[in-house]
Amino acid sequence: MTAPLIYIVGASGSGKDSLMQYCRERLGGSSAVQFAHRYITRAAHAGGENHVQLSPREFAARAQAGLFALHWSSHGHSYGIGIEIDHWLEKGIAVVVNGSREYLAEAGRRYRKLLVVWIDVSPEVLRQRLLARGRESAALVEERLARHRRMTRPDAGVIVISNDGALSEAGDALVAAIEQALACA
Repeated sequence: MTAPLIYIVGASGSGKDSLMQYCRERLGGSSAVQFAHRYITRAAHAGGENHVQLSPREFAARAQAGLFALHWSSHGHSYGIGIEIDHWLEKGIAVVVNGSREYLAEAGRRYRKLLVVWIDVSPEVLRQRLLARGRESAALVEERLARHRRMTRPDAGVIVISNDGALSEAGDALVAAIEQALACA
C-alpha cells in the first residue's frame, strides 16, 4: 500500500516552513503522516527551516550514491529529500515535503500519488517577508519577486492555500488538506 506524497510548493518567503511547523505541531503525533527534512547546502541556522546542512561535496556524494528520492538546485543551493521517504510511503505513511515549483513535473513523474499544495501569497506580502528575514539584498528580493510573478501553477489537481493572513488560517487549511489526503489513502 503506497501512501500519498504531499508536495508543498510556493515562493521562497510564502511561509511554507511556518505552515509545515504548524501542521507538524498538530499532526506530528500521528503514525499516519511524517514530515521529511530537506538536505540543503545552506547553513543550518539560515532561513529558519529545520534542515540538514550538507557541504556541496557531501551533497554531490549523496546524490551520486542515490541517497535522494528528489533533488534540485535553486538560488545557488542544492536541495534534497532523502530516500527514506520511499520506505515510509511503501509502509502506508503519508509524507509531507517542502518541494520546488520548478521540480514539480519531475516529482509528478516519480510519484503516482502526489498531492500538490500551492502556497499562494501576494507580491506585497512576499516582499515584506523577504526583506524582514534579511537573507537577501533588496536587489535579490526584487529578483525573487520577478521569478514569483513568472511562475504559473498548474490548472488542475492542485490545492491552493492563500497565506496572506493569519498563520492559523492557512495552517488550518493545510491541516485539513493533509487530513483529507489521509482519509482518501
